[in-house]
Amino acid sequence: MNGDWRTFLSDAGACFEETRLLHFGDPDGERAAATGAVISPLTHRGVIEASGADTRDFLQNMTTNDLRQLSESRAQLSALLSPKGRMLALYRLFMRGENFFLGIPGATLEATLKRLRMFVLRSAVTLEDASERLVTLGIAGEDAAERLIPLFDTLPALADDVCHQGGLTLIRLSGLRPRYELYGEPAAMIEAWGRLREEGFTPVGAGPWGWLEIEAGVPSVEADTVEAFVPQMVNLQAVNGVSFTKGCYPGQEVVARSEYLGKMKRRMYRARADGDVLPAVGEELAAAGETVGANAGKVVAAQFHPEGGIELLAVIPSDEVERDAVHLGSVEGPKLRFLDLPYELPAKQ
Repeated sequence: MNGDWRTFLSDAGACFEETRLLHFGDPDGERAAATGAVISPLTHRGVIEASGADTRDFLQNMTTNDLRQLSESRAQLSALLSPKGRMLALYRLFMRGENFFLGIPGATLEATLKRLRMFVLRSAVTLEDASERLVTLGIAGEDAAERLIPLFDTLPALADDVCHQGGLTLIRLSGLRPRYELYGEPAAMIEAWGRLREEGFTPVGAGPWGWLEIEAGVPSVEADTVEAFVPQMVNLQAVNGVSFTKGCYPGQEVVARSEYLGKMKRRMYRARADGDVLPAVGEELAAAGETVGANAGKVVAAQFHPEGGIELLAVIPSDEVERDAVHLGSVEGPKLRFLDLPYELPAKQ
């Protein structure tokens, strides 16, 4: 994490656990994600920069999405897979000028950078950790667009649209409510922070932003879920994270078979449960009833709901969801109540 950015946030009341921003010391403010306009410094995330004449072709051959659709005005989610089609990393690809950037969880950045470098060989590609130079801010709220107008002459209207101004890059995200990611160098972001606070945005920690990601049905790959899922298990195709027409990349054959042959037996669902202890990412769920004690799925992400209880995304066998008997921790744990996702999946899935 950039030291100047961390010092600035600490002076603004931020409390940290290592690189993760926990809160700003205001419990009521932390609940504002459900109803108000919020800004969340995503200090637990980092950025990889890729540059050089061969970069687009290199990334096109490594990742699940089609970089022919990527431009300074369009971003995309994409994943790096193992040869067996399992997700090693999930990141947001965007451009600033001629260079490419991957916004990625800090926990998987180093391993992702190392793996990508293995395949550069003689290509004119340079890969480096740009997290000290570019920092990330999450922005959300029903009237967030109106509040952002003083900072941007033009705003991104649709999911994955991108606008640039004054050294800042603003990306519109998918979801039930307007959400954005803002990238910029620390000095520009510190200035933007002041203007966003003037526009009435409430600062919140990583937890409320994580809940907004869950509400939007957007998966993540963290250290404990590396190689746990193929892309369709976490609905990556529903959030425009996979291209089925782009050609070859590591794991592509597995992804293609999953898409065109039969029904996925497991996929990602959104649910709520009672409780005041968050399940860990990668934690297994339990089934009650006829399959008592059976592995009923794996947690992708979990956060406290602003109104109480827990909301989560989990990859679960579809037949267990139909039986409606999935629990956190053990069969004696809280029962999951399944919620709608904000997107449709093909009938065969």
